[in-house]
Amino acid sequence: MKKIIVGTVLGVAVSAVAVMSLYKQDFDRIAFVGTLFSGAEQYENFNRVKELIPVTTMTAAKAPFEFSGGEQISMPESFDYEGNSVPVEEFLDSTDTSAVLVIHRGQVRFERYSLTGGRDVNWLSMSVAKSFIATAIGIAVDDKLIDIQKTMTDYVPSLKGSAYDDVRIKDVLQMSSGAAWVEDYSNPESDVMRLGMIMATGGSMDEFIAAMKPEKTPGTYNRYNSGDTQALGMLLTQATGQSITQYVQDKIWTPLGMESDGYWMKDDRNMEMAFAGLNATARDYAKLGELYRLKGNWQGQQIVSAQWVHDSVTPDAPHVMPYTHEHSPLGYGYQWWVPASTEGEYSAIGVYNQFIYVNPSRDLVIVKLSANSDYALEDNEKYYRELETIEFFREIGQKFDVVDNVVAAKAAL
Repeated sequence: MKKIIVGTVLGVAVSAVAVMSLYKQDFDRIAFVGTLFSGAEQYENFNRVKELIPVTTMTAAKAPFEFSGGEQISMPESFDYEGNSVPVEEFLDSTDTSAVLVIHRGQVRFERYSLTGGRDVNWLSMSVAKSFIATAIGIAVDDKLIDIQKTMTDYVPSLKGSAYDDVRIKDVLQMSSGAAWVEDYSNPESDVMRLGMIMATGGSMDEFIAAMKPEKTPGTYNRYNSGDTQALGMLLTQATGQSITQYVQDKIWTPLGMESDGYWMKDDRNMEMAFAGLNATARDYAKLGELYRLKGNWQGQQIVSAQWVHDSVTPDAPHVMPYTHEHSPLGYGYQWWVPASTEGEYSAIGVYNQFIYVNPSRDLVIVKLSANSDYALEDNEKYYRELETIEFFREIGQKFDVVDNVVAAKAAL
């Protein structure tokens, strides 16, 4: 009898622990997502997202590629921004920088990790993920699985009746879908925050996107819209017949020789958070920038066409050019930001000051991973610091000579 009682008590205890563990996971998940853009420090979360949110995994390449080492440079002491001299160390500290990695002509020229960052540490890069999604779509275009002149609903019937019904894929790539959308991180009721909360409270991102409504004529107005990228994720899965994780694994992760496992946050239906859910190391992020600097060619293999790379980072219509809206010097390509520049610069940019910056004129790729706790506390550049970060990168670029683009392009092929 005692054995039965003891066994029952132990069984209840084990069940209670299991339930408490489950609820703790849910609590941690809600607490993490719920504190974003609140001013709370996030550097102790961005390095361990897989412990907080359900993820899928892309495994490290069996034959990993490692950047060679080059002559080390030092960080500049300061850089100019809006007529002021900004001390570099103060800037890096105030933006909660976890990693700065400078790659010049394929060699590591500077590498430093801070806070909870590290060479082997995965970091949540937020909207840097968008540029990976666009690259995967480019590969699918090369494989003739997608035609960007066709419409979203040619491939994704579930989007009929939504903001994406009969909308050209190219317009979605250029954040010009015309969908009604508010991308305001300081407003918990904005569209982007409601979409992101699915990762905390559960639900389907596909259903959210399918419920979006049109507002403007597609292809006429550039509005930054994370829903557009999530819709592109749906397109990718329908056109390829694979999950985002598997397609990126096969077409990008393995061919580029990623050194570490990568993770995508996912919803309750196992759909990846295409617009912001990628976790990887600084060196693996840098490989996407280096791939683009090399016009899509990697170790003699054309991963994505040179034409796609060119089109991705070349605004080609008035509504996506720099200075089109609110005098911003940033134009937009296919999920890449394109500053007004004479040197052909472009960047993948994620909230909290995450960057893959490429300057092909200087053979330069820079990765900055961060957890800027002040990000988007107010809706202005003072709290975004993205234009300021680009000036920081440009100051680093002064350490390297401008090269002839034609010569550089031939050398890369």
